[in-house]
Amino acid sequence: MMLAQLKRAWHITVKDMRTYYLKPPLISWGMLFPALMVLAFYLRDPSDIRAVVPGLIGMTALFGATSMEAVVIAFEKRIGAMERLLMAPVSPAALVVGKAASGALFGTATGCLVWAVSSLVWGLPLAVGGVVLTVLLGSVTFSLLGVLVSLLVREVFDAMTLSNFFRFPMVFLCGVFAPLAAMTPALRVVASALPLTYTVDALRHLLLDGTGAYFSFGVDMGISAVFAIVLYLAALKLMYDRLEDLI
Repeated sequence: MMLAQLKRAWHITVKDMRTYYLKPPLISWGMLFPALMVLAFYLRDPSDIRAVVPGLIGMTALFGATSMEAVVIAFEKRIGAMERLLMAPVSPAALVVGKAASGALFGTATGCLVWAVSSLVWGLPLAVGGVVLTVLLGSVTFSLLGVLVSLLVREVFDAMTLSNFFRFPMVFLCGVFAPLAAMTPALRVVASALPLTYTVDALRHLLLDGTGAYFSFGVDMGISAVFAIVLYLAALKLMYDRLEDLI
C-alpha cells in the first residue's frame, strides 16, 4: 500500500515538473537569478566572492524550491486540478510528498548548478556527496515550507505575499551575506529559528573549511532534518484540516 502511494506521489511530482518547472521562463529564471547575484557580489569585491558562495547556493535553493511550491496548491484549487487529485486514490500524505518533491528537485538542481560553476571558477572544494546532500535536505525543507504556505491561504496572490514574508527575511538573517558570528546576539537568536541558516552554515563547513561557520556540521544537518520533519507533519495536518476547502 505504501509503495503504491509513493508511486502515485512520484506521478504527481512528474506532472508538476512538466507543468510548472520544466518551462523556459522558470528554467531561465533559475539560471539567471543566481548568475546575477554572483555577478553583483563579484563586481562589488572580487576578492571576497568565495566567502559568500555558500550563502548564494543556499539562497538559490530557497528561491528555486519555493518559486512555484508556495502558489501551486492555491492555483490548482482555483482551476479545479486539486479537486481531481483529491478524488483520485491518493492519500493526503502522498499528495504532500508529491507536491514537495518537485520543488525540492528544482531547488537542488539550481543550488548545485551555482555550486558547480563556483567550484570550477573559484576553485572551491568538490565535496560532491556532502554538498548535494546538504542542498537536497535544505531544498526539501524549503519546498515543504512552500507547501505549508500554499495551504495556509486561499488565493495565489496571498500565497506569493506570504512566501515573500518568509523568504526575504531569511536572506538577510541566515548568514547569506555575513557569518552569524558577526551578528548581534538578538539576530543570532532569530537566525537560529530559520531553516536557511543551517543549510548555509553546513555549506561553509564543506566549501570554506568551516570559515564563518557557527554551528558544527552535525548540528546543521540534524536541525535541518528536524525542520523537514516538523514542516512535513505541519503540512500534512493542514492538508487533512483543509480537505473540504481544497475541493
